[in-house]
Amino acid sequence: MAHEEDALEHERASWKPASGLAVVVPDPVQGPELPPHRHRVTDQDPKAMRRAVRTVYTLFYLSVAASLWASIAYMIFPIESGEMIDIRNNNLFIGLGIGFALLAIGIGAIHWSKAVMSDKEYIEPRHATRGRDATREGAINVFVDANEESGFGRREVIRNSLFAALVASVIPGITLFRGLAPENSPENPIAGNPVALLSHTMWKEGSHLAHDPSGRRIRAADVTLGSAFHVIPEELADLGHDEGYLEEKAKAIVLLMRMLPEQLTEADDKKDWSYDGIVAYSKVCTHVGCPVALYEQQTHHLLCPCHQSQFDVADGAKVIFGPAARPLPQLPITVDDEGYLVARSDFTEPVGPSFWERH
Repeated sequence: MAHEEDALEHERASWKPASGLAVVVPDPVQGPELPPHRHRVTDQDPKAMRRAVRTVYTLFYLSVAASLWASIAYMIFPIESGEMIDIRNNNLFIGLGIGFALLAIGIGAIHWSKAVMSDKEYIEPRHATRGRDATREGAINVFVDANEESGFGRREVIRNSLFAALVASVIPGITLFRGLAPENSPENPIAGNPVALLSHTMWKEGSHLAHDPSGRRIRAADVTLGSAFHVIPEELADLGHDEGYLEEKAKAIVLLMRMLPEQLTEADDKKDWSYDGIVAYSKVCTHVGCPVALYEQQTHHLLCPCHQSQFDVADGAKVIFGPAARPLPQLPITVDDEGYLVARSDFTEPVGPSFWERH
């Protein structure tokens, strides 16, 4: 057996390919060849190319029309009326206009690249990138070739319609900015003054604290330790939407909490702003106006879920974490003869974001 294995090993060592034959070893790094180029219908039929071009610029001009319609819908269905039908129509038609405008740009751009732009296959060999003159000239040639392949400089109708669609697409956004700063009027002389608007709410001396949204009055005895109540002025519950219910609620909303009186750290001029450990603070975050509604009864911290600002209710709702710039405004409270919680006055400072402090 050992003799046979030695013979086989000797035969393997002495083996050579026959004369005239070669052993072919495939190149492991050679890439596959490109498949044969398939011509599109638009490459072979000039009429099809013209149809594709018309389709592209028609989509872009439809985008222009949709953007203009979104702006027109903003004026046709004014949300300032307070009517729910106008608010629904405003959201619906503005959304449809903006959505269709962007959709038409997207479909037009895709159809342009698929049917009109050059689709020839190219192989780009890899090479070292150097900041030489030849490299810079090559970069310029890339833009020149891209312009030639896409037809951007040649096909003026498509190019101009795309520019028009892109410019028109921002018109609805610019139009909507108008609603952020309503103009003053004889009926509402402070409409365009955010400082004045945020300096006064519906709270006044004697206003009963009421549950949101039922408007039911709150007794001090019903506020237990560790509890948190969402509160509005009692008068607000009777206000209609067409009378500014949402606008007034956005400013007057309050969070009511109770802790042990000895746990409160109060400034000397605010010691009578609470009642038997019950405190009331604005629910509007002083960062960008999000609702501060997450209360942790063990730490007495309030958390704004939008940007994680935290306020210490036991210490004047001062900021202990996050981007908020100042404490939550406190609503001075007391009780009436029947034990119901009432406001001593309105807030003594503007509620909401701190932009009003900047001149």
